Amino acid sequence: MIAIGLEGSANKLGVGLILHPHKGGPAQVLANIRHTFVSPPGEGFLPKDTAKHHRSWVVDLIKQAMKEAKIGVDDVDCICYTKGPGMGAPLQSVALAARMLSVLWGKELVGVNHCVGHIEMGREITGAQNPVVLYVSGGNTQVIAYAEQRYRIFGEALDIAVGNCLDRFARTLEISNDPAPGYNIEQLAKKGKHLLDLPYAVKGMDCSFSGILASIDVLAADLKANPYKLDPESNQPITTADLCFSLQETVFAMLVEITERAMAYVQSSQVLIVGGVGCNERLQEMMGLMAKDRGGSVFATDERFCIDNGIMIAHAGLLAYRTGSTTKLGDSICTQRFRTDEVFVKWRD
Repeated sequence: MIAIGLEGSANKLGVGLILHPHKGGPAQVLANIRHTFVSPPGEGFLPKDTAKHHRSWVVDLIKQAMKEAKIGVDDVDCICYTKGPGMGAPLQSVALAARMLSVLWGKELVGVNHCVGHIEMGREITGAQNPVVLYVSGGNTQVIAYAEQRYRIFGEALDIAVGNCLDRFARTLEISNDPAPGYNIEQLAKKGKHLLDLPYAVKGMDCSFSGILASIDVLAADLKANPYKLDPESNQPITTADLCFSLQETVFAMLVEITERAMAYVQSSQVLIVGGVGCNERLQEMMGLMAKDRGGSVFATDERFCIDNGIMIAHAGLLAYRTGSTTKLGDSICTQRFRTDEVFVKWRD
């Protein structure tokens, strides 16, 4: 069976085509194409501008994906789209495109939870069996474990997501948003040497990142006003790279802590990191050290599958479609609030 997936919950528009063999076996990625709306340095992406980008590119990306997969309309079994969560206007643009394809091609629709798409694609690519999942992106921060056909949320961000924290600090520094602000923060952090004192806000199984962002913004303003400011401990000059390094080390340590606690609770030895921030090599390294101490292992994917993409929507949608789950045209809405644990995971025992 073949599904096409459309993803556009934020600034990345993705179209993917996936094949699930009739006789079982690994899923086959036929096409996985993405185009990103990049805003100027120091600015975020507005919903209306992002939605306009998606409307402008979606037809071309669908044609390109079909050509790359070397299939025709008759080969496609269902059309999957991101129902939510995400930004309202971009979600609506992609849902509209999915409805258009459904009517033109005469194919069933399947609305997909964005978070579940990340999890299922991560499981498929890495082969992780029943891991604790750390889902970290620009819009979500959740520690998740599977139980009784639901992805249960053990802990999450109480305010802004960790990816949003990193992205907004990139905005403060006015660094490029190309290819992604979080990626550019990561590259700067690799040059940092001094760990500065920042708030550490773990509250039970949950995290808070807004206070950390406010604190690092103050340090950045101080550094801008006094470029020769010294680190009080080493008496060495503080740099922008030190700020990025300190921010990463602090927020990632928080994520490792709550993930380890979830692993202990469910007695799991596996961690699967998904979402755009999951591409960060330092986060993978820190999580790996923790897992190694527990005799466990870490699973992660590269930027093809970590960053928002259409193939994960196609894969999760096809899993649902194979169990008889479809979305009627009149019900093909999208929503900005769609929690991971709302989805009945019928395709797992």
